Amino acid sequence: MPDGLLAEVEGLFVFRHWLGAADIARLPRLRCVVRMGVGYDRLDRAALAARGVTVCNLPDYGTTEVADHAVALALALRRGVLLHHDAQRDGATWDPIESPLIQRPSTRTFGVLGLGRIGTAVALRARAFGWRVVFHDPHLPNGVELALGIGRARRIEDLFAAADTLSIHTPLTPATRGLVGDRLLGLMPPGAVLVNTARGPILDLDALERALRAGTLAGAGLDVLPEEPPGPDVHPLIAAWRARAPWLAGRLTVTPHSAYHSPEAVQDIRRKAAETMRDVLLEGGNSNVIPADHA
Repeated sequence: MPDGLLAEVEGLFVFRHWLGAADIARLPRLRCVVRMGVGYDRLDRAALAARGVTVCNLPDYGTTEVADHAVALALALRRGVLLHHDAQRDGATWDPIESPLIQRPSTRTFGVLGLGRIGTAVALRARAFGWRVVFHDPHLPNGVELALGIGRARRIEDLFAAADTLSIHTPLTPATRGLVGDRLLGLMPPGAVLVNTARGPILDLDALERALRAGTLAGAGLDVLPEEPPGPDVHPLIAAWRARAPWLAGRLTVTPHSAYHSPEAVQDIRRKAAETMRDVLLEGGNSNVIPADHA
């Protein structure tokens, strides 16, 4: 875009792109950025704050889609849908497969890491399927668990030790980058399943590969990766999955950061982004404003 046109921009919508200091410098009149999504880790918050630019997100879009997707990944693994699909495609006998993947929810525990809007929606869905649900979120006040009828793990270690199936729903911050690695995965019960629909860098793929190879984890469902889309030097775990390595058959599923997507959600993004920009830029409101000092 020509610099002359950029010089006129006061409000900017950002969808899946990065917004760095060099980009911000080309927008001398910029007053408001609306991130068309929930996460805002791709924005240079320090550069925006230094310029006094208001930053907003859309915390109330895609909640149902992402929650549905997370539970769908968990169920596809836990009911052996992927396992049997791959086996039948390869000509296996018409019989069920004995696997630690397959569990009855009512006899097991579903863990939720991060109980925001999406995490809450996932917790309620998992409970409806019969799982005992436990969450960990150090930022929530006492009593949230009582209102939802679920359990609470005060320590993150206790959550991972209890969860047969665990879904990640924490934002990507300096504190959560690389949070889920060897130490926490090693605490999970034998035959555990891990689902990540939050942000790729929260989960250490090296640790995930080790846990899957060792059998510590029976399976994993990923909608997000540390590098999106995967580059030419793709992670060995993703390379093995793409090559249909026998040891991963039915144990790993990957979707292209599509958990948010539905025709309705796309319309929500556009409408809610426009409403937020109008409220902040034109009417002086504070809809969905993220404080400059917020992680």
